[in-house]
Amino acid sequence: MKKDSTKNKEKLFDALSPDDKMKLEIAEELGLLEKVHEGGWKALSAKETGKIGGLMTKKKRELKKQQEMNQETE
Repeated sequence: MKKDSTKNKEKLFDALSPDDKMKLEIAEELGLLEKVHEGGWKALSAKETGKIGGLMTKKKRELKKQQEMNQETE
C-alpha cells in the first residue's frame, strides 16, 4: 500500500510547476513540509513563508548565473 501512495505523490510532484517543486523542496529542507501537508501553505508563519521565498530567490539567481556562465563557454 505504501508503494502506491509513494507513486501517487511522485505523480503529483511531477505535475507541479518548477517553482512549486522548488518551494516544496525548500520547505522540506527547512523541516516545514509536514506542517504544509497538514494545514496548507496558510499554516506557515510570515517568517517561515519569507524564509522560503528568500531561499527561492537565492536559488533562482544561482541557476540564472550558472546558465549565463554555460552560455558564455559555448
